[in-house]
Amino acid sequence: MSQFQKAVYKAVNRIPFGQTRSYQWVARKTGRPKAVRAIGEALKKNPFPFAIPCHRVIRKDKTLGGYILGKELKKKLLNWEKNILS
Repeated sequence: MSQFQKAVYKAVNRIPFGQTRSYQWVARKTGRPKAVRAIGEALKKNPFPFAIPCHRVIRKDKTLGGYILGKELKKKLLNWEKNILS
C-alpha cells in the first residue's frame, strides 16, 4: 500500500458515521487538492471496504459515484447510517 493510499484511507476514516464528503474534500485532506481522480483510484483498491468507509465518499454534486462493492450497496449503506442516526 502506497503512502498516498494510506493518506486517503486515513482521511476517509475521519468522515463521521452517517455523513458524506466529496472526493475533492478527501483530496484536500491528503494535501493533494488536484488529485481527485487519484482518490477514486485509491478507493477502488480499498482492502477493507467496511472498516475504511469509502461508501461515505460522493461526488461534489452530491451524486453517489462508484463503490467497490457496487453502487446499490453504497446507497443502502448510506441510507442505513442515516436511519440509525434519526
